[in-house]
Amino acid sequence: MRSTNQLIGSPLERVEDFRLLRGRGQFIADINREGQYHAVILRSPVAHGLLRNIDAAAALMLPGVHAVLTARDLGAAVPVIPLRLQPLPELAPFRQPMLAEEKVRYVGEPLGVVIADSQAIAEDALDLIEVEIEELPAITNRMEAAAAATVLFEEHGSNESLQWHAERGDADAAFASADYVRRETFKVQRHAALFLEPRGFVAEWDGGAQKLTVWGAAKVAFANRKILAGAMDLSEDQIDMLEGDVGGGFGSRGEFYPEDFLIPFAARHLDHPIKWIEDRREHMLAANHAREIECDVEIAATKDGRILGLRGHSWTDNGAYIRTNGSIAPRNAAQFMSGPYAIENIRLSTSMLTTNKTPTGTYRGPGRFEGDFVRERLIDLMAKDLGIDRVEVRRRNLVSADQMPYPLATMTPFESVTSLDSGDNHALFEQCLAEFGWVEKAKMQGALIDGRYHGVSIGCFIEGGAAGPSEDARIVLETDGSFSVYLGSAGVGQGIETIMGQIAGDALEVPFERIRVRYGSTTHVMEGYGSFHSRSTVMGGSAIVLAAEALRKKLKTVAAAALGCELNDVSLEPDGVMDRSGNSLAYGALSDEPVEAEGRFKSSKYTYSYGSLAAHVAVDPKTGQVDIIEIASTKDVGRMINPATLKGQSVGSIVQGLGSTLLEHLVYDQNGQLLTGTLADYLLPTAGDFPNIRTSVCELAPSATNPLGVKGAGEGEIIPVGGVVANAVAEALAGFGIEPLELPLSPPRIWQLIETARRKTKE
Repeated sequence: MRSTNQLIGSPLERVEDFRLLRGRGQFIADINREGQYHAVILRSPVAHGLLRNIDAAAALMLPGVHAVLTARDLGAAVPVIPLRLQPLPELAPFRQPMLAEEKVRYVGEPLGVVIADSQAIAEDALDLIEVEIEELPAITNRMEAAAAATVLFEEHGSNESLQWHAERGDADAAFASADYVRRETFKVQRHAALFLEPRGFVAEWDGGAQKLTVWGAAKVAFANRKILAGAMDLSEDQIDMLEGDVGGGFGSRGEFYPEDFLIPFAARHLDHPIKWIEDRREHMLAANHAREIECDVEIAATKDGRILGLRGHSWTDNGAYIRTNGSIAPRNAAQFMSGPYAIENIRLSTSMLTTNKTPTGTYRGPGRFEGDFVRERLIDLMAKDLGIDRVEVRRRNLVSADQMPYPLATMTPFESVTSLDSGDNHALFEQCLAEFGWVEKAKMQGALIDGRYHGVSIGCFIEGGAAGPSEDARIVLETDGSFSVYLGSAGVGQGIETIMGQIAGDALEVPFERIRVRYGSTTHVMEGYGSFHSRSTVMGGSAIVLAAEALRKKLKTVAAAALGCELNDVSLEPDGVMDRSGNSLAYGALSDEPVEAEGRFKSSKYTYSYGSLAAHVAVDPKTGQVDIIEIASTKDVGRMINPATLKGQSVGSIVQGLGSTLLEHLVYDQNGQLLTGTLADYLLPTAGDFPNIRTSVCELAPSATNPLGVKGAGEGEIIPVGGVVANAVAEALAGFGIEPLELPLSPPRIWQLIETARRKTKE
């Protein structure tokens, strides 16, 4: 793509920040409609039971209460949430109803909706509703799910909803011929995305126009419009989904939840605007959880450290239902466990289990974070057992540049075949070692300095991106000479206005100040697939390139007519058009009507960013506290659109990974009650926790799958953090013989490991 502006590659400040930092953003809580009612959700207080009765008579007598809607109000058949990604028929029995009708399966499951003049009145009404539930035994762990003494879905007869299988080569033959085999069981805890802004909706029904407008769309507005239309028996063109500013997503926000249906349904049912905003505890009970997995995996290798194979089985706790994208993390954990390493023989499977917990979904690096923890720990354990330096082991096993494209394991039953597209893992690995200062820092392995044991480690990762099948863009030359860029991609705080503006400015060869980016809402383009799987820049940006090419052709045609010259005599300049005689017109004077063009970029091939990450930790043996002394990462994204926003993504990704590794843990008791339902119990990273993070981003291997040469880059560095930090802790505590196999590496867990090791030494 020819460019005169050179906006791509420039670290421009985010244009959206000027609005947001002055408090002029418009988030869903800022949206109000005249005379609106407020909704609160009646939720199950028990994890598993038969729903016998809901008595709302007293609540309905409370002044200001307009309705209490339960399953009987939804019609003859209560709609269920369909699967958006990988809609396998085997998973259909596990879909969640919009309201519980006969049975409840987790604490927080919606039972009804209270509509009142204010949120306070609606919450008071909740206390007056009497709910009768005949409790059943709760399933809260893998062993109980497998035993199936109680099953969540009796008609299915099992708590296993599906098994995923990843296959490559002949794993059994590889293990039979191996010099070395080691098998371990690893666990990653349940935690959550916990984005800054809770979810919410405002819905309004226009009875005369038979039109529904829903504010609060995010991530996948077009997909959710289709789901909502089906559930409400409307056509898609009867619904507008409008996106405003969004305070973070990370995979969890924007998936279709019961509330996505209940609030619009209530608005039409009462023919009145309805607003709902969740509180933080409600969010922790109701929005998708993530991660929880147990992996029994073994690695096979030659005596000189060449990895021959991986095989094993994993169990994911998917909670009570399979929601729109609930199968993605279990699948990814198997398919991507090999990461950037040339492992020719793989047989890995994952069982998806239902339990009486909140349903799970995707969270930044879904399945990859978990798989990297397992693989990187196994590689370090293997290196120690074989007496080979762990750095050298990685060098010997990384996929080389001349092996690209390198095929990964094939997945079934929803067959998925993919290959690492391009890159030089070894170059990034060596760069990370050098920038981290590995040679000097490695001398501190296990050293006791000022009462803390020090350890360093390094690991490698891949990040998949650019999920298809397509994305749309529309560019309009307005009569004032500005260009409006409309996208099917969504904004979840990733700086999409700035990044897409840079792409459009270069593609159109006009100043950045002339670009206005609009995104996310269903009113902007004919179709859109949204923002997930690190796809926005690759898919949406490429659609802009195609739309710009089409618009430039139209502009030349319009300009030739206006200037009275031949089409080939027209040149497009930054401020307008010119013919060969020097006659010119400003863009704003080209037409009395806007001139527009659309572009649709299609692709079925993923991109793969890749890189390495190194960590230096210090462990206090008295408290079990793990402090991060330094983290450094390198990553290749093919081509950088904005280095500044990309660095922000990288640093934020690492911080989230550290939260996942050291702090965050959603804990349930044996009755299925969430014990960590507030931010006093669920610990998150704060601004001062991890000050020494360095990131380096490269452009070594542009992707050949799209015209920009870019690769998805929103998730990468979170992926290796768990494994790398766990390995560094193992090195720090090598004198105790401690090998962490479970996350989080919280102070109580590390302290207990140390105390157990000390007792064994005394014995």
